[in-house]
Amino acid sequence: MRTPSGTSRPTAPVRHRKRRIVAATLTGIVATAALTGCAALEYREDVCNSGEYPVLAVGDSGSDCVRDGEEPSAGYARYPEGKVPREVDDTWDVYWRTHTLDKDGNIIDAPDEG
Repeated sequence: MRTPSGTSRPTAPVRHRKRRIVAATLTGIVATAALTGCAALEYREDVCNSGEYPVLAVGDSGSDCVRDGEEPSAGYARYPEGKVPREVDDTWDVYWRTHTLDKDGNIIDAPDEG
């Protein structure tokens, strides 16, 4: 269909198509978020507060936090480099629940609790 010069065709069909595309996209985003349990919004708790670092009880599975710049108290040691837990339930936090250091700094199995 030809239109006279200076007039344009109706744009309603194009607008409806764009609205359907936007609605379908938003529906997909909402469905994805619901099905993944909003994993991207998961809260992770730090092992220590800001300005502190974690230390491990020697010969035990306990741990504590020490202020930056201070040394661990007697009976505690720094975690081995590269094996420091940062968040609750991260790989190293779980690992150190069943392991510890002996008095010489060797990694050993933690004693059974109970």
